[in-house]
Amino acid sequence: MALKSFLRTILYQTEKSTQQIRFSSLPKPKDDWPTLLGISFPKSGTHLLDQILLGFSNVAPFSKRLHSFYAEYEGESGAKRSPEQALDWLDSLRPRDIASAHLFARPDAIKRVCSPKFVPYFIFRDPRDVVVSHVFYVTEMETRHVHHDYYQSLPDFDSRLKVSILGRTDTDVEFPNIADRFAPYLDWLNHDEVLSIHFEDLIEDRTVTLNKIIDHFLTRAPLHPSCTRQLILNSLESSINPTKSPTFRSGKTGEWKKHFTDEHKKIFKDVAGDLLIKLGYEKDSEW
Repeated sequence: MALKSFLRTILYQTEKSTQQIRFSSLPKPKDDWPTLLGISFPKSGTHLLDQILLGFSNVAPFSKRLHSFYAEYEGESGAKRSPEQALDWLDSLRPRDIASAHLFARPDAIKRVCSPKFVPYFIFRDPRDVVVSHVFYVTEMETRHVHHDYYQSLPDFDSRLKVSILGRTDTDVEFPNIADRFAPYLDWLNHDEVLSIHFEDLIEDRTVTLNKIIDHFLTRAPLHPSCTRQLILNSLESSINPTKSPTFRSGKTGEWKKHFTDEHKKIFKDVAGDLLIKLGYEKDSEW
């Protein structure tokens, strides 16, 4: 395992050096090349955003693969990582890296991310679709997930969906309701340095959304005049490949309507109705 990690590091650094040579004619930005950072709420298009950001490697000297991925919870044990671990991970990132994270918007993390070192993006999704996706992921796709056996023990999809909405209080593993799970991410929405992206916009209005991603990139990493917007747009578009996402299921929006019963709607409104309004998915509770 140590040898594999070492070889991956060598390959990664070699590819970055090759990229630097390839784009050596590009002037370095005033504060050096930034790190491209994709922050996501779980089950909200993490791999889609990763692929888009990696598309910038075709027009600038960024890495051609992710530097690393960070999550606030360890997948197999469900153990919560410390704030210091998140900061150490952020500090490990270097110019021209592309990295991805389920990262809480704690004050110290915000201070680091909202700096010239990063070009950060935050992607999120309708929380109703999130909980549906979560059921499929935990039950069918990730057998090593800490909650997999429990979900498998439940009698049907409806009961699993209730757990994904309400969380669990019968275990030492932290798993709160969907609103409380989203709460630590909310402050990313309050900082202009972080471009907020609705997953739905990448599915339903992709060209407009990709242009916003490009505009945000260009505020920190100007490119050669010969690199047209259409060239950048084509690069990002061509980098999207759902078949390379290990957790991609349907990539559709509004799937929750097929799965929510009246009871699911009621319990969701009780615990997270305000969240839907705050995120712009509903204007009131009449849905």
